[in-house]
Amino acid sequence: MNPQSLPDKNISDGDIISFGDSSLKVLEVPGHSQGSVALYSEDGNFVVCGDALFCGGIGRTDLPGGSYAQLIESISKKLFVLPADCKALPGHGGSTTIGYEVENNPFF
Repeated sequence: MNPQSLPDKNISDGDIISFGDSSLKVLEVPGHSQGSVALYSEDGNFVVCGDALFCGGIGRTDLPGGSYAQLIESISKKLFVLPADCKALPGHGGSTTIGYEVENNPFF
C-alpha cells in the first residue's frame, strides 16, 4: 500500500473530530458493514448516519461483514438515544429525525 494513502489517525467511538469552529462526535454503528460510523453534531443537532439508518428503513446487512442484529443494536444504542428533534442525514434518500424513526421505523 502506498504510504501516502494511509490515514494520519484512526478514529474510534467517542472521538471528537474538530475543524474550524465545528466538531463532530464519532459514533460506531457497525452492522451495515464493519467499521461503520455516524458523525454527530451536538451544536448543529444533526447526525450523518450514512447507510445505517434511512427514513423508514435501515441499511443492508447481506453484504460481507454485515449483521442485522448488530445494526439493530447499533441504531438502538447509538442513534435512538440522540434528541428526538435531531436531524438524521442518511447516505441515500431524504433526511428524517431521530424521533420520527423511533416512532415510525418498521424495523423497531
